[in-house]
Amino acid sequence: MFDSVRDDLRATLDEIRAAGLHKPERVIDSPQSATVRVSAGGRPGEVLNFCANNYLGLADHPEVIAAAHEALDRWGYGMASVRFICGTQEVHKELEARLSTFLGQEDTILYSSCFDANGGVFETLLGPEDAVISDALNHASIIDGIRLSKARRFRYANRDMADLEQQLKEASEGGARRKLIVTDGVFSMDGYVAPLREICDLADRYDAMIMVDDSHAVGFVGPGGRGTPELHGVMDRVDVITGTLGKALGGASGGYVAARAEIVALLRQRSRPYLFSNTLAPVIAAASLKVLDLLESAGDLREKLAENTALFRRRMTEEGFDILPGDHAIAPVMIGDAARAGRMAELLLERGVYVIGFSYPVVPQGQARIRVQLSAAHSTDDVDRAVDAFVAARAELEA
Repeated sequence: MFDSVRDDLRATLDEIRAAGLHKPERVIDSPQSATVRVSAGGRPGEVLNFCANNYLGLADHPEVIAAAHEALDRWGYGMASVRFICGTQEVHKELEARLSTFLGQEDTILYSSCFDANGGVFETLLGPEDAVISDALNHASIIDGIRLSKARRFRYANRDMADLEQQLKEASEGGARRKLIVTDGVFSMDGYVAPLREICDLADRYDAMIMVDDSHAVGFVGPGGRGTPELHGVMDRVDVITGTLGKALGGASGGYVAARAEIVALLRQRSRPYLFSNTLAPVIAAASLKVLDLLESAGDLREKLAENTALFRRRMTEEGFDILPGDHAIAPVMIGDAARAGRMAELLLERGVYVIGFSYPVVPQGQARIRVQLSAAHSTDDVDRAVDAFVAARAELEA
């Protein structure tokens, strides 16, 4: 049977390569940092890393690493169980409490990833008599989570408040028992920030709850790094916040839902990814607690990240590159053609800058881009070198 399937799969893979959509996985043989060693042709090379979610540069921070070593000795390697059987340690409860305080929510529940967190919310909270209203550019995990629920589905154009209100009207007129608006806090492919204050105003008007996936914001967006609800002054108006421990908060893995107490209590009883997935490794929980300690005095890191972001965006604009507007550390360099984006990424790697070309299905057809991600670990010279490499790569591509 598989012989015929193999031929079909190979044909599909050939089509992906021919369209310039193939996504190679480069091998890094060093810790995640502003500079990494990338294996190329069997010869590792030192390159500047501008494609990690390591916004605050904490992935290889010595205090985080030390906390992880200590946790291995104290708590062991893994739990070999789910939470409600024998997979809960004090370190898990402590991290949940700390995240709740940091994010201004009543309670928090840990998941093995934010993908699982988003996958476990909608089916638990919403039934066929309810409605979920989702931004068109929400993360794939939100889309998949919504598909698992039986709620009626409404979609509004990205950050379009008039369209959101129209969808809320339709949901209300359709007799929805519960209405849940869900949005990314920061849209990962564009760096755009959701207008949460306006969303909260509409939610109040139409008696809807609000859920925000703040994976690309928590740790460095907002005055205290508490994310987009803090940035917009609506921390007390958002009902559900999902996020990851795998980006600014140390870069390992793990996710969470921080929410109203009753929501978290129900998730502990009914959320399938929580009930049927192994507990977050205790070493990650302990290291994440150290990250939260560091965030209390991370104002200099957030300031450095903002400076690097502004410098890169300004210089690239001056050099004539098409950068999506904004001030987030995600700075998409728009290329358009998928094959061209992939080739430019290769030329940049040859010049010592590690970035990735993003193409369909990660972004829409014809909107291929190189998503540059700045870090507080980058120096001013690193940023200037990256811009110079873009200029040189473009010149070779157009020659």
